[in-house]
Amino acid sequence: MSKMVKVRSGVRTYDEDGFVKRAACICVNENETKVLLVSSRRDSSMWIVPGGGVEPEELPDMAAIREVREEAGVLGLLGRCLGVFENSERGHRTSVYVLVVTEEMEEWEDSKSIGRKRKWFSVEEAVEELAKHKPVQSRYVSLLLPRTSKGSSNSMENPGPPECSREQQQSEDGHHCLAHNKDEEEVEAIAKTIDADDNSKT
Repeated sequence: MSKMVKVRSGVRTYDEDGFVKRAACICVNENETKVLLVSSRRDSSMWIVPGGGVEPEELPDMAAIREVREEAGVLGLLGRCLGVFENSERGHRTSVYVLVVTEEMEEWEDSKSIGRKRKWFSVEEAVEELAKHKPVQSRYVSLLLPRTSKGSSNSMENPGPPECSREQQQSEDGHHCLAHNKDEEEVEAIAKTIDADDNSKT
């Protein structure tokens, strides 16, 4: 059973193993050639994938949609789940989804409250930008590269479940990738490269 505690920005929820439950969306255009990143709360010159904590009674996919609305000011169609990425040192598990953007608001919650910015990058540029300070985010964004290079259709062909499945788990130095629809070699490669600094709170 999940538990919760009150924190400054709301309510933090935990899974049955005591990990903070988080959700994030990789926001893309229709053919997944571009990725929308937002400026970091801590340093506006740094770009990150929008995401945050899952609230009580909230499913991870709904949390991901809420977070991108609050942080990036966009609405869209939620597609597949790329996986649940675990950081044991930070105590986080983040469900990561792909969202096809259909609407961009002129103003949104974080733009008004903290001056947060958003910017479109090519997938390659986003991977490179995130690698500077968010290596795990860079690695899960890089999962879009094969689909982009092959010119395949968008994420709605393979929509994810309400919560990323945890059928496969690979670990290295206490960090895990609990993945949905990924072959074992790819999951293992991602898990072995996960950096403990990435899933820190933005």
